[in-house]
Amino acid sequence: MGMNDPQWGNKGNSGPPDLEELLRKLNEKIAAIMGGKGGAGKGGGSGQSGGDAPMKGLGGGLGLIAAIAALIWLGSGFYIVDASQRGVVLRFGKNVEVTQSGPRWHLPFPVENVEIVNLSQVRTVEVGYRDNVKNKMLKESLMLTDDENIIDIQFAVQYFLKDPADYLFNNRMPDENVRQAAETAIREVVGKNKMDYVLYEGREQVAASATKLMQEILDRYKSGILISKLTMQNAQPPEQVQAAFDDAVKAGQDRERQKNEGQAYANDVVPRAKGTAARLIQESDGYKQSVIANAEGDASRFKQILVEYEKAPAVTRERMYLDMMQQVMGNISKVMVDQKNGNSLLYLPLDKLMESTRTAGAATEASAAPAPVTSHSSDTAAAQRARDSLLSRNREARQ
Repeated sequence: MGMNDPQWGNKGNSGPPDLEELLRKLNEKIAAIMGGKGGAGKGGGSGQSGGDAPMKGLGGGLGLIAAIAALIWLGSGFYIVDASQRGVVLRFGKNVEVTQSGPRWHLPFPVENVEIVNLSQVRTVEVGYRDNVKNKMLKESLMLTDDENIIDIQFAVQYFLKDPADYLFNNRMPDENVRQAAETAIREVVGKNKMDYVLYEGREQVAASATKLMQEILDRYKSGILISKLTMQNAQPPEQVQAAFDDAVKAGQDRERQKNEGQAYANDVVPRAKGTAARLIQESDGYKQSVIANAEGDASRFKQILVEYEKAPAVTRERMYLDMMQQVMGNISKVMVDQKNGNSLLYLPLDKLMESTRTAGAATEASAAPAPVTSHSSDTAAAQRARDSLLSRNREARQ
């Protein structure tokens, strides 16, 4: 059914209502609201005046609709920026303003539009893996160290936004830019260090150096990104050489252990040897001083004896002879008996008596442990027997 069909607006028809009827009703309502007279066409005027009234009402209604649409269009320019966000106002796609937090307004679309950027949100980029360390990206994770070894590194980079305008206009793919900058920085740092340093004692230093270098790269690109933290998730040799690497690590640990044991043994032996050498040197110096002192004393004594010998040669010679015999005979256990004078003194066990006397003297001088009772009693008994035998022999000689 066409729109110009007279039956198009009938109530009995299921089609859409008559457009003229709708406009007339809308005009009447607008006229009633604005204080007009909706029944101007009911009077006995001419047909020309009756035909101009609907057109005037229609024009007023369209003006009101346009005014409402304009208000709605202007109202669509209001927006609110949170405290952790910034608003970037674009006028025909060009950055004209960065707004702070609070209620704001801009020229509505299509003149201006606003991009809301969250500055406090922590964004994360994964390098060497995706979602899980088991889901490795070998193209990103395998790296070459300074000693020409290959290691497998997975790490995550957390970053914030510090300049929303640079972030929106200087980055086509911000996350990919951060990932590439992180991979570039970590490869440079790893390539300048040994494998053991990267895997063990230098992991924190490697992460700090890579973070600094990555921030320099992003600042040079004017990306508006601030790196917060680089976290090492995993750093190890490739799985294909893991067994050989474990053997090498074990051999290195054994080498260090043996070096430590050798150093400990050297620390024990060398000071002891130095002490022994110092003692021997001191003993030799003491012996040297003793020999020199004895020689000087003997020379002085010989000079004194020579003076006395020149005064009385015979007496001095006899005295020297007696002193020498006393010195020689004092260390032997033999007894010399003079029988020319007819002395009837029989042999006495003087050697036993002298030995027992020396033993008793040694026991007396020992302060720590006294001589055993059995030894002392046996020496005393031997001396008593010798004394009794001497007395009995003297009695027999007198008879």
